[in-house]
Amino acid sequence: MSASTSVVIPNYNGIEYIEACLRAMRSQSLPPDRVIVVDNGSTDGSAELVREQFPEVELVCLGTNTGFCGAVNTGIRMSKKMDYCVLLNNDTEAEEDFIAELVMAMEKDRRIFSAQAKMLKMSNPALIDDAGDLYCSLGWAFARGKGKEETLFTKEEPVFFACAGAAIYRMSLLRKIGPFDERHFAYLEDCDIGWRARIYGYRNIFVPTARVRHVGSASSGSVYNLFKVKNTSRNSIYLISKNMPLGQILLNLPLLIPGFTVKAIFFAMKGYGKEYLLGIGQGFRMSAEGAKEGRHIPFKRKYLPNYVRIQMEMWGNVLRRFL
Repeated sequence: MSASTSVVIPNYNGIEYIEACLRAMRSQSLPPDRVIVVDNGSTDGSAELVREQFPEVELVCLGTNTGFCGAVNTGIRMSKKMDYCVLLNNDTEAEEDFIAELVMAMEKDRRIFSAQAKMLKMSNPALIDDAGDLYCSLGWAFARGKGKEETLFTKEEPVFFACAGAAIYRMSLLRKIGPFDERHFAYLEDCDIGWRARIYGYRNIFVPTARVRHVGSASSGSVYNLFKVKNTSRNSIYLISKNMPLGQILLNLPLLIPGFTVKAIFFAMKGYGKEYLLGIGQGFRMSAEGAKEGRHIPFKRKYLPNYVRIQMEMWGNVLRRFL
């Protein structure tokens, strides 16, 4: 395979994980042309570790925390001459054919925008952490297969979007549809960019033969916390306003309202009800600002068949979420 590939790894206080992540890059059967670590103002010595122990890695220190989106966009801009850009969380360990399998999958069809690896739980690699991400009409994004046996997910197949924790992106299409939206800062930015690609008629797929082990929530510190709940609820509103035309929003309201209500009750029971509602309010404000700035995807009639396919999938994913 002659395609050129960069690997971009955002890092924020990841000293516990970054060494194993980068050693796995040294062991790839298809070595990447560039490995770029973008440090978001770490204070734990992880940037110094990268500089001292991995001289082949290009280290960019941003000085402040620009979020996942700011960090990966920096690496993507540095990768502009590459054919592909792999985004990889710092708390992952990739198997040796990880890059080779992702590139091979992308080479099959030029309309594939992104391809996600099979993410396995670091604590128990026999179980799935994420086998491709879906979005449904309840306003929920969710990972396929979480906690299930990894042997259940062996087929290469379409997904709504690729989890950016271990995924490859086609640079020519990134240049066409635009980079990650830095207003997200962190959470649901991968759903946003994958959804945008779907509107334009491109595909996102899951590649089971590309495998990584993943710790999960390494940067935020826990599955649920104030920062994560607030950002996720904010971005969930912004996500809808950006990617759904008004007619589609109205069509989905009968499911969106109970979907957000259930989430509010859930987080209230977890002790994060106030943060969830504050995030919702921020999401509406951010949506209004985004509309003024021209960030929303304008509806074009030529993309109507793509909107129909996306809508049918969102309805079907409601059932998949519960089954």
